[in-house]
Amino acid sequence: MSAPAWLDPVISGIDTIRADDLTRFVPPENHRGRRGAVLVLFADGPQGRDLLLTERAHTMRSHPGQVAFPGGGIDPGETPVDAALREAWEETGLDPTGVEVLGQLPELWLPPSDFAVTPVIGWWERETPVTTHSVEEVHAIHRVPLRELIEPEHRVAVQGPNGWMGPGYLIGPDHDVLLWGFTAGIISRYFEHIGWATPWDTARVVELPPHMMKAEPRGRVPAPNTTLSEDER
Repeated sequence: MSAPAWLDPVISGIDTIRADDLTRFVPPENHRGRRGAVLVLFADGPQGRDLLLTERAHTMRSHPGQVAFPGGGIDPGETPVDAALREAWEETGLDPTGVEVLGQLPELWLPPSDFAVTPVIGWWERETPVTTHSVEEVHAIHRVPLRELIEPEHRVAVQGPNGWMGPGYLIGPDHDVLLWGFTAGIISRYFEHIGWATPWDTARVVELPPHMMKAEPRGRVPAPNTTLSEDER
């Protein structure tokens, strides 16, 4: 492999992590629902070591404005690696020949959509320009420095409309773009598994903005709420 030494923990973690280290939802036995793959792409970016993420178009019917790894459904005859690289190209224009695939994480399950998803870990060995290649699907491209995902300053807990709570990150140039849900969960739990996590203030809570639940123009993320009780967290 040509991946740099700083990715050694990421590579080692692929062999040791289990699905239940990442989520309590795994595909049921004999799962017949949809299958997909996402590309978890590490790179040495313009602001240092980073991850490539996309922000979904705000007009999409499902998950408008949500930040995610590039990815989508697996087409007939494709492997998860094939699908992750193809979807990354379709969404961002990423040249897949510049990606060194390091391995795959366990298949995870999104129960509401009955979608089984395989995260594919990659190293961006030879970078090429990326942009909103598919404006119908992608609003923006984010190259998020790893330090902003590790250091506690931009970490928050996200409270959904039904009271559930999950990990989140404030990203983007002004740190007003909320990374939450499936993608934030993978980052948070995988970084914890490989020893990259640092303590952060779990009482720093933001509510899920309206634009994340329906197609509205993006506004700023509400200021963190620190008044929740221990039982509410």
